Formats: sequence, structure tokens, C-alpha cells
Amino acid sequence: MTQSSSRRDFLKQTTAFSAGLALSGWAGSAFATTSLNNPLFEISLAEWSLHRALKGGKLDNLDFAKVTKEEFGINAVEYVNQFFKDKARDKKYLAEMNQRAADVGVKNLLIMIDGEGALGDPDPKKRTQAIKNHHQWVEAAKTLGCHSIRVNARSNGSYKEQQKLAADGLRRLTNFAAKYGINVLVENHGGLSSNGAWLAGVMKMVNLPGCGTLPDFGNFVLDRKTGEEYDRYKGVKELMPYAKAVSAKTHEFDKDGNEIKTDYVKMMKIVLDAGYHGYVGIEYEGKKLDEYAGIKASKKLLLKVREELTPEEAVAPQAVECCEPGRRRIFRRRRLFRR
Repeated sequence: MTQSSSRRDFLKQTTAFSAGLALSGWAGSAFATTSLNNPLFEISLAEWSLHRALKGGKLDNLDFAKVTKEEFGINAVEYVNQFFKDKARDKKYLAEMNQRAADVGVKNLLIMIDGEGALGDPDPKKRTQAIKNHHQWVEAAKTLGCHSIRVNARSNGSYKEQQKLAADGLRRLTNFAAKYGINVLVENHGGLSSNGAWLAGVMKMVNLPGCGTLPDFGNFVLDRKTGEEYDRYKGVKELMPYAKAVSAKTHEFDKDGNEIKTDYVKMMKIVLDAGYHGYVGIEYEGKKLDEYAGIKASKKLLLKVREELTPEEAVAPQAVECCEPGRRRIFRRRRLFRR
């Protein structure tokens, strides 16, 4: 056999193996992601991580993308509306945000929306007004090239009443956002929304592809007065089937760089086991480290966890040569990783 014919046969086998991966559903698995030399997940930065600098006038919203890239080496951002609250319809300002992000090679992912009313308000007029208040942010997200806005599912009433009310507001807002190709994501953010089962139930009621969740690793406080918390691992597991973004909340770190309240290896296994390989957004809220140091510590932790969870067997497809023994071997390795 000539060298050229061997190369052709090799390429055919590689192509066939790759096609087999796609048909077998491996395209969304952790192995398929790493076998293509892509990381298990990407890292982004939530603007709230710098809220003290922003509120204190030490940082301007327009410089957020630049600081994200130059200070932290992160290429994607998640904005918070309160840092440009009066600019939702300011086309010139939004264009400047776009330009500054583009200048440093940063991708705009989403806008976190607060202070625009309760989407599950029991008063029909107030609920409708809250929905309308969010419209401008859907349009702003579209202008910025984001894929989503993050909202809250705040309401009042009994468990089931609040589910129905929140689902109504979210369904109507999601239908509006669909016209712009924007998703509406709900974060566990206090009250019943911090109950994973409750919020998952809301998602089932809405039942629209454009409505999903943004699980936050730390926002599972059910009652701030008593300190009662929902199990964060159970909650994230319940919300991940609907997740289109993930918030890696950090507060304090031990001497080894691990987050003291959240087992990040355990948590990220839950995220990856759900088939999620998108952006994981750093949201640092600690006080012992300053914001810049806290963000860097958070990134270091995520990189360490990503490396630990990446299987050593994540090699190029040609290593298995499309043979049955090799494929069986990879299936065994993948099961070990997913366990």
C-alpha cells in the first residue's frame, strides 16, 4: 500500500468515526468536547463581581469589557443593567459598548435585569407593566449581540399560586423576546426561586424553548431571617436541564484555593453531567479578598477543576482507529469520567 493511499484510508476512517460519534449522541458529551481539543466549559465574568468598583466610581461600565480581558484574561462578559440603567434605549451608548468589547475581542453574553418589577406580581396590571419594563432590555440585548437576559421570578402567594403567576409573566415575556431571538433566563435569586423544585416546576409550566434557567451555585437562601437554605447541589441538579448559562458564585477560599461553601468539583460534575459545556460565569461576592483578587482566585479555581475533570483519555479520534476494541475501551473510560 502506498503512503498516499494509507493516508486516504486513515482520513476515511477518521471521518467515519467522527460521524459515528455524532450519530451516537457523543457530540454533546464531555468526551466528545475534549476529544475535539475544546475545553469542557468556557469561563466568563459577571459584572456584579466588580460592583463595588462600579458603584464607587472606580470603574465605568464602558470599561468593563476591557478590564475583563486585560486584567483577567477572560473573553466573555455578563452585564448587569443597574450599571447602565438609563441607557437601555440609548443607541449611541450601546454602540459604544459593542465597539469597546469588539476592540478587545470580548463577547457579550447576556444582561442581568433587576429593578423592573415582579414578573409574577399578583396584581395583573403590575405584572403586565413589569413585562413591558423588560421589553427595552430584550431590545438592548439584541443590539449588544447577547443570547439572553436574566430575570427574576418574584411573586407573592402560596407555593402553587406563585408558580402560576411567575409562569404567566415569563411566558408572555419569552414570547416577546422570541421575536428578537433572545432567551429569558431565570436565576435562583431569593424567595421561592431559590427552591430548585419550585423553579423547575415553573419551567415546566412555561414550556417554551426560549425560557430557561441560570443556576447560581450560591443563591439558595430561602429565608434570610432564619438563614434556612435549600440544598445547593440538589437545586443545581434540578435546574440544569433548563440551563442556558451558569453562575459560579464564590465568596471565600481556603489555603488550597477551594471555595469554602461549595465543593466545586462536585458542583461542576453536576453541570457537566447535564450535558452543559457552555460559559460558566464568575460571580465573586467575597469580602476578604478585594474584587480583583477574588476574581483571579475564582478563575484559578475553575481552571483547576476543569483540568481535574478533563479525562486523560481525551485524545484525538485517530488514536482508536475506529476499531471495536478501541471503541469499547473509550466507552469504559467515559463511564468512569461520568460517574
